[in-house]
Amino acid sequence: MRRLISFAFALCALGILAGQSSAASPSLGGIQPRGAQRGTEAVLTFQGGRLTDAQEVLVYYPGIAVKKLEVVNDAALKVTVTIAPDCRLGEHAFRIRTASGISEVRTFWVGALPVVEEVEPNSEFDKPQPIPLNVTVHGIVQAEDQDYFVVECKKGQRLSVEVEGMRLGVAFFDPYVAILDSKRFELVTGDDSPTANQDGGCSVVVPADGKYIVQIRESAFGGNGACQYRLHIGNFPRPTAVVPAGGKPGEELEVTFLGDPAGPIKQKVKLPAVADDHFRVHCTTPEGIHPNGFKFRVANIPNVIESGANINIATATAGVAPCAFNGVVAKPAEVDYFKFTAKKGETYDFHCYARRLGSPLDPILYIGNAAGATITGNDDSGGPDSYFRYTIPADGEYTLWVQDHLKKGGPDYFYRIELTPVAPVTTTTIPRVDGNNPANQDRQTITVPKGGRYATLVVASRADFGGPLNIGIEKLPPGVTLTAEQMEAGLTLIPVVFEAKPDAVIGGYLTTITATHPDPKTPIPFKTSFDPAFVINQPGQTVYTRHYVDRTAIAVGEAAPYSIEVIEPKVPLVQNGSFNLRIVAKRAPGFTGPITVFPLWTPPGLGIQGSATIPAGQTECLLPMNAAPSAAVRKWKTAVHAVADAGKGPVWTSSQLFTIDVTAPVVSLTMERPAVEQGANTQLFCKVAVTTPFEGKAKVTLIGLPAKTTTQVIEITKDMKEFAFPIVADKTSPAGPHNVFAQVVIERGGELITGNTGGTQLRIDVPLPPKVAVVPPKVDPKTPVVVPKPPDPKTPEKRLTRLEKLRLEAEEREKAAAAGGTTPPPKKEEPPKKP
Repeated sequence: MRRLISFAFALCALGILAGQSSAASPSLGGIQPRGAQRGTEAVLTFQGGRLTDAQEVLVYYPGIAVKKLEVVNDAALKVTVTIAPDCRLGEHAFRIRTASGISEVRTFWVGALPVVEEVEPNSEFDKPQPIPLNVTVHGIVQAEDQDYFVVECKKGQRLSVEVEGMRLGVAFFDPYVAILDSKRFELVTGDDSPTANQDGGCSVVVPADGKYIVQIRESAFGGNGACQYRLHIGNFPRPTAVVPAGGKPGEELEVTFLGDPAGPIKQKVKLPAVADDHFRVHCTTPEGIHPNGFKFRVANIPNVIESGANINIATATAGVAPCAFNGVVAKPAEVDYFKFTAKKGETYDFHCYARRLGSPLDPILYIGNAAGATITGNDDSGGPDSYFRYTIPADGEYTLWVQDHLKKGGPDYFYRIELTPVAPVTTTTIPRVDGNNPANQDRQTITVPKGGRYATLVVASRADFGGPLNIGIEKLPPGVTLTAEQMEAGLTLIPVVFEAKPDAVIGGYLTTITATHPDPKTPIPFKTSFDPAFVINQPGQTVYTRHYVDRTAIAVGEAAPYSIEVIEPKVPLVQNGSFNLRIVAKRAPGFTGPITVFPLWTPPGLGIQGSATIPAGQTECLLPMNAAPSAAVRKWKTAVHAVADAGKGPVWTSSQLFTIDVTAPVVSLTMERPAVEQGANTQLFCKVAVTTPFEGKAKVTLIGLPAKTTTQVIEITKDMKEFAFPIVADKTSPAGPHNVFAQVVIERGGELITGNTGGTQLRIDVPLPPKVAVVPPKVDPKTPVVVPKPPDPKTPEKRLTRLEKLRLEAEEREKAAAAGGTTPPPKKEEPPKKP
């Protein structure tokens, strides 16, 4: 049945119910309808939460302009957009900016065909919905539902079908499509495809005039109210391969589209001046334009197209590195060969692009010498495509060859092999709060409250580069400043704090996160990348739909009802020591709610408690932290951020960047290993080593004593060399070894330096039992003395074993024989006598 998607259901499908958001920023759950035709005006509904103060729709790509924004209620906006006639086909991304924050990324699809709505009943083959050719149907597949549409076609006409289902990002929906004739004979079907993953398509040249049926269903006959689709039906071309699969920036080149049922199609295409990850080439004919198109590489290297006869080393297609080899593994078991010249010492990255561009090829790529002897190769590298890096050992000619892993092949098994010099690049992003959930977009944007601060972590991933970086924002809003330390060569992330003046104007935009080398003479290219996932399912939380964007969003928002400050520590955090950070809040009049604080970043070797709360109506809390014994001796910069609900939802803010100074212990102790019996006393002797002189006295406490065992707190000065803890063990103190260490506390300027040192084992023994004296019994003088009878002097005869008896008899016979006498016969063994 055709039914509207309920708002709650759509949000559940995306896993982003408004109540789950962790910021005062708006929540954007989805955009309806899921697409529109370019060259038209469309009214869209943005569904989410906390949208009452919406001010702007942030549009990622050109071609779509917001004409009007109306607030329907706190959960919905009505947005009127105009879509340019030349707007890029495919997926477009948006965010909502309100007075208090910025939403998640959600997408919307632009097509070339007019939209027709599915009308029920159309679930039976004999009762299909009539539609004209060259339209896009918006529909829903319910459980066990099958939707049928009928079109009129002429003999020899191409009939193409392509669907956007899983890619719409609403629900886990694996569509199946088919073209049938009026007798219910399947002419062609489509399920999954290399170019569109779970979304399929199919195309056929119709054999006769008449009516043809297009069917769509869930591949396993599932479905629900969230299984939306955009079904393109027409006589547009639908190729399955393109050669070459890339070109130089800004150039116009001729490409050949393969796999269309009407045959190969040649077309000239104009490439963008700057490489664009969302750029696609669409096959266009007088009948129409291919809806999906092909991902297309834009790289500043020359193309080399295979000859078609390059099936062995002797006929290898030649090129000069750097370059890009393009071709097709046209039949099963085919191997395509190329040769190139290169110079000694040159290092190249060898990328085979196939699956990444929508080809069914699972490539294996090899490099060999001029004679074809294998040097190295690769099958999969982070996916089915091949990659390796190789340094040329000598001037000369080298051989490349590519084949399918399973020795498959066909007219659409296209590929592009790029040989490019190694070049450094840095990729920046804001890490996910929940790193295990790729759909989580919380706090990946920047909203700075007026007169307040906001903090975030920035990740910079270096490739083929290991130097320091300066992190920034391409364009800061007026009145906003950024504070960050230089990212050292060994670090990949740093905390960044933004602060807005009280009179900063509320507003914002999309921007990149910059990462530049401190030396202007060392330019390092950088790019910003976010990859929110929309559909996640089994097996193993697989991501089925995601969209890459190249910018985050930054804005000035309404003033927060509170601010926080970290009281900068005046004393160091010593190795194997601890310290309590003091967090102070300033509250706006009328705001008394609790404030929860979190460490923004915990530097390596340190530990900071995960959170602490400033209770309602109060202004301070402590956040404990510690340093490992091996923590690096140095200074770190970090911040604390906080969240509180001020009535409109959680509001995030942050402290300033503050310094944690990690130093070596001020005092180190070496402890002897004592032992004591239960109920006794002993002493634990300690030798003192002062690494940093201190004023006054340090208090030393023995930590880890077992129950019913006591000692004293010892005070030492910087001049003491040794001391002893007096230890008193109770009679019931637990016996056995007990690990103990010392905590040294030094006061400096009203703050405490606390460190743990020493470490030994205290053994508590159970006392030996006392010796018992033998007391003779008392004898009555009147009692006669009984003298015990002396023992019988006759010693009882020892009973011999059978073996001993046999040995004695043998000895007697030997003695008799030696004396010349007669050997006595063996004695008959007598039974043992009863006692």
